[in-house]
Amino acid sequence: MTGTEAAAQRIDTTRPHPARVYDWFLGGKDNYPVDEALGRRITAIDEGAVRAARANRAFMHRATRALAEDGIRQFLDIGTGIPTEPNLHQIAQSVAPDARVVYVDNDPIVLAHASALLRGTPEGVTEYVQADARDPQTILRCAAQTLDLGRPVALSLIALLHFVADEDGAHDVVSALVDALAPGSCLVLSMMTADFEPENVRKGIAAYAAGGVTLVARSRDEVSVFFEGLDLLEPGIVPVADWRREEAPDGVGPISLYGGVGRKP
Repeated sequence: MTGTEAAAQRIDTTRPHPARVYDWFLGGKDNYPVDEALGRRITAIDEGAVRAARANRAFMHRATRALAEDGIRQFLDIGTGIPTEPNLHQIAQSVAPDARVVYVDNDPIVLAHASALLRGTPEGVTEYVQADARDPQTILRCAAQTLDLGRPVALSLIALLHFVADEDGAHDVVSALVDALAPGSCLVLSMMTADFEPENVRKGIAAYAAGGVTLVARSRDEVSVFFEGLDLLEPGIVPVADWRREEAPDGVGPISLYGGVGRKP
């Protein structure tokens, strides 16, 4: 039995899963009725949920492109999720064909789609690591087989840490990862907040909790703690749609996700 076949057998289609709900928000097809049902409950509470997911994806694209244009050639994406084109490596390698990318996730549904994450340029490298975000040492050990950790790396934690509470070691995970990277490396992070629509976010968290998924919303000050010791790139920590925005806003109303990029001195 291949790893992909084994992963497919481990996928639980009786409970919603964040990656599949996110896929539904993005208009993907790799989700199940239980995921769509939760997605519809979320959008009934917050009509902007789909717009937020798409704004978050666009933030990842812009941040990746900006760092590749700034000379970074190595990317470590943790909490990869279901592949939705263009993927991070496609953005990075469109700027720098020799870019090296390592994706990391612990979800069997992502493993089942891992082949889609490995179709990079001939000049570059793309690899997939099956590991838990809360196990940074394993991630670093595996990533070091593809990336030179003595040279700058862009570490992407996109819409990941609101699934990891402070008491579950969210700050320790980020510190361990950033500490292991070379000067000039960058942290790209987006995270849910209740700063703008506290009641909608509270209801959304409750809807996820009813589906067995824990979410944590953090204030801007709480998000800024993850960037301590790093130099924030302009425009700092802002709603994801406002980070170096290239197009007019998609719809109206706030986006309850902060995004930012910090460089290690």
